[in-house]
Amino acid sequence: MRSADPSTVQERVRHALSDEFLRNAVKFTTERLRAGKQAASEEHPNWEEWRERARQIRLHTIAHLDYYLQEFVENARANGVHVHFADTAEEAAALTLEIARLRGARSVVKSKSMVSEELHINQALEGAGVEAVETDLGEYIIQLAKEPPSHIIIPAIHKNRYQIAELLSKEAGEELPPDTTALAGFVRRKLREKFLEADIGMTGCNFAIAESGSIVLFENEGNARMVTTVPKTQITLMGMERIVPTWADLEVMATLLPRSATGQKLTVYMSGISGPRRAEDRDGPEQMHLIIVDNGRSLQLGDPHFQELLNCIRCGACLNACPVYRHIGGHAYGSTYSGPIGAVLKPALNKNVAEWDDIANASSLCGACYEACPVKIPLHDMLVYLRQRKVEQGERSREESTGMKGFRYVMSSHKRYGRALRWARVMQKLLLQDGVIKVRIGPLKGWNSYRHTTPLPKKSFREGWQALEQDIQREHGGMDERVRERLRRYLEGQEKGSKGDE
Repeated sequence: MRSADPSTVQERVRHALSDEFLRNAVKFTTERLRAGKQAASEEHPNWEEWRERARQIRLHTIAHLDYYLQEFVENARANGVHVHFADTAEEAAALTLEIARLRGARSVVKSKSMVSEELHINQALEGAGVEAVETDLGEYIIQLAKEPPSHIIIPAIHKNRYQIAELLSKEAGEELPPDTTALAGFVRRKLREKFLEADIGMTGCNFAIAESGSIVLFENEGNARMVTTVPKTQITLMGMERIVPTWADLEVMATLLPRSATGQKLTVYMSGISGPRRAEDRDGPEQMHLIIVDNGRSLQLGDPHFQELLNCIRCGACLNACPVYRHIGGHAYGSTYSGPIGAVLKPALNKNVAEWDDIANASSLCGACYEACPVKIPLHDMLVYLRQRKVEQGERSREESTGMKGFRYVMSSHKRYGRALRWARVMQKLLLQDGVIKVRIGPLKGWNSYRHTTPLPKKSFREGWQALEQDIQREHGGMDERVRERLRRYLEGQEKGSKGDE
């Protein structure tokens, strides 16, 4: 079973910060991914124009989601696909189990799917006695570890080859060396058996093409092609927002997604599937089922603050850019989706104020996620809106309320602000040690547990401005007069030129 940690975000963050290996592993990989994205975007001659084009495609599609969803479903059914709708995670799991029962399935092989993680499909299958095997290498590793993914595209980002070797050795029944080639070879042999034995292949859906009723899968390992060609039955789980109107629109997404995710110009495999196997086909499933999942997504439609959340293409770029995620990893967020997108998606989909207490505060609001996002989702603004809703519905502590009232009182008057600064400079002398503030008390406890606080300067910028202005005047004396004289001569010349033209 893989379930989210029930503890609070702060407790999980403290645990993550105490794990030096996790912090180094996440930091190393996310920095590599960020550098790859930066290089790939700089190579693209019109990166910002394509970002805006992708944003407009997603905005248009979500604004007309009912139309494009109906078009897609009609075309998919015309292709021979059995289309089902699930309002909740429970309904999606029930539909999956019913299909497995009707097909007499005892084993399922799965390609990488965040929706299946969101719906806890593996647990539902295992509870019904059906073996579920992840075939993406990273997903297979964390399945053996009984952990949820810690990154949207690299689920085992927090583990090294020694930890992986230990997990795989238990599965193999023999000690495997911590060698990447040897470990990958064992997994390849193991999964090949599972592919041949499986009754059902299960996938997610990167994009669904409305004009043709096709689904599109992006991957780098080739396992999704095995999942969709070897078993006799295919089940695809699809979030209702995964639609794009045309194949031409997919070109934009196929250009931006891999560059944003890993720095690749293209994914190794991009598969377009338009129904089950036809008479002339050599491989493919005999039956194809598509489960279109709502699970809270429709709650965002028409919401002026959160509808753009449905624009997300699940590239993971916001995680790689986020300074908070890079320090604490994915499990600290306590849900399937982590990083900035997870901090918004989890409470928004659940519409549960209690969820916002910690998760919406797991951000510095720096806006790096917006700059990284290929479809320009303003996640930092959404986090502010979540915090606002929390406050409006009374979900805040007495300490926070008192602190904000004090902040408003001080900041609403420059005189009070100046007095507060002078008082703080005097009081901080009691706390200074080696030129910094190290004491862990009150509001400084959390911050100073991992870093030190810089003391207030002897003079603020405002207080030093008058002296700075005088220095500028002495250094550039008469500058204003010279500028005015040049401007007067320029205008006189313009006036004489106009008269000459007449």
